[in-house]
Amino acid sequence: MAERKAVLLRIDPRVHAALERWARDDLRSVNAQIEFLLREGLRRAGRLRRDGNDGNDGNDGNDGNDGQRNQ
Repeated sequence: MAERKAVLLRIDPRVHAALERWARDDLRSVNAQIEFLLREGLRRAGRLRRDGNDGNDGNDGNDGNDGQRNQ
């Protein structure tokens, strides 16, 4: 299993309550829900490819190649 980073997160209690409800609806822990949302946001912003690779190959992700190098 890949190494995980521990992060302290301070959020508004109402946001946490909404995350708890959403996580419960999706049968996830709050931590898993936060990671899911972060991954989805990163993918949509072109910062994380669908294969989970962060695309950190020198490509800034703004050329429409989804982190793929020209061959």
